[in-house]
Amino acid sequence: MQPINVPIYQAAQIRELEKLAIAKFNLSSQTMMQRAGKAASEFLLRRWPQVKRVAIFCGSGNNGGDGYVLAKLLHERGMDISVWQVGNHDALSEVARDALDACKKDNVPVNPFSEAVDLVHPDLIVDAICGIGLHDQLRKETMAAIDKMHRSHAPIFSIDIPTGIDADTGNVLGKAVRASATITFIGLKLGLLTGSGIAYTGELVLNDLQFPAELLNSVKPIAEKLQLGAFASLLKPRTRDWHKGMSGHVLIVGGYPGYSGAPRMAAEAALRIGAGLVSVATHPEHAASLNAFLPEIMCHGIHTPDDLSPLIERADVIVFGPGLSQTSWAKLLFTKVYETALPLVVDADGLNLLATDANVRENWVLTPHPGEAARLLNESTEVIQQDRLLAVNTIQQRYGGVCVLKGAGTLISAPPALPALCNKGNPGMASAGMGDVLSGVIGGLIAQKIPLGDAAKLGVYIHAMAGDLAAKEGERGMIATDLMPYLRRLNNSMV
Repeated sequence: MQPINVPIYQAAQIRELEKLAIAKFNLSSQTMMQRAGKAASEFLLRRWPQVKRVAIFCGSGNNGGDGYVLAKLLHERGMDISVWQVGNHDALSEVARDALDACKKDNVPVNPFSEAVDLVHPDLIVDAICGIGLHDQLRKETMAAIDKMHRSHAPIFSIDIPTGIDADTGNVLGKAVRASATITFIGLKLGLLTGSGIAYTGELVLNDLQFPAELLNSVKPIAEKLQLGAFASLLKPRTRDWHKGMSGHVLIVGGYPGYSGAPRMAAEAALRIGAGLVSVATHPEHAASLNAFLPEIMCHGIHTPDDLSPLIERADVIVFGPGLSQTSWAKLLFTKVYETALPLVVDADGLNLLATDANVRENWVLTPHPGEAARLLNESTEVIQQDRLLAVNTIQQRYGGVCVLKGAGTLISAPPALPALCNKGNPGMASAGMGDVLSGVIGGLIAQKIPLGDAAKLGVYIHAMAGDLAAKEGERGMIATDLMPYLRRLNNSMV
């Protein structure tokens, strides 16, 4: 069976699944809470097998109920457990109240939280304060509890979602728990995988609480998490009589004086991902020197837009924008390229030019980072980051084609497919030229006759995985060209 991408949900969809579990599959709220507590205990014991003293912070909702179930299970194993109640526990649901009562009956120490409490140096802290229903700024008492957790310097294990993270967007709601690991239930939540949430989640594990597949398939997810195996069929083995023309011809357009490295990196990435031919159309000032750095490319100095015509005739796809500038020269090239019927990958200054002269077409891939996305939507970068899924979908709807919103938890909108999310990559990739490499990768895949949406998803995933492999030698100081050997290795490992 071919691997498939993993569904991602928002809070309302998880609530709907819970309601259906009760109404149609006879799964009670109590059963779900017991399963959640048991799953959390099993993961905790695997992840931290030497832990003996655990402090568990429980909120007043069902997330707190999960914490009470966990506390009882760990207490039964002879561990030193202390439970701290955060918030108003008079409003506990019936099932959460039952879990609390079971803790007290088993003589688990349960006490109200205050800023004066002494945690007595726990080996581990469990965060079961706020679940996925939280979308407003945290209350003062909850923030105080988070401060107390962090000051202990013990690892923190979050139940379902780190308290303070919006499950739908990944926004930090004033303050948030920075977890070492998070176990989430039923389905993946978008806020754990993109935006700021990805920095607070730590190691992420999913437990579906034994929901049957029929139930999980009854609610359409909001997005899907990419799995490399789902795209393995796109990179087929080559026959013995293969020639370079069968792998496609990529034309890179960019490189104003001072920025010649950008098109060079895009060109090399296109070659490393398997394109048969790569031409670079760049400023005449440095056209000749580019071949010295990468003799495999065909480099052409472009004085006027008409100089592009013969290059466009031979190309299968155009990557437009790396190192381009926004000069009159660049604007003329933009007009010329937009007139073609070829598929386009638009990046960097190509996107900035598009923001000032909006156009719509269906056969292009736009690859903005949050700042470029902000210009495309005439918003601030902060607004883009507050709801990245909304931003990527809005850009796609406004400009057509496929949109890739780069950043932690890169998102790809390619209708009619669900938006896709890549959770690979690392902070070492926050350096100059990484976007140029990505645009070359996507262009190289399109040249190999891979449909635009699939090329964008596969390109994002391979690019991120290459970054993770390069980062094994250290994230700090990693540069874009460090990814090149791994691009070649990864796209061959899939064949």
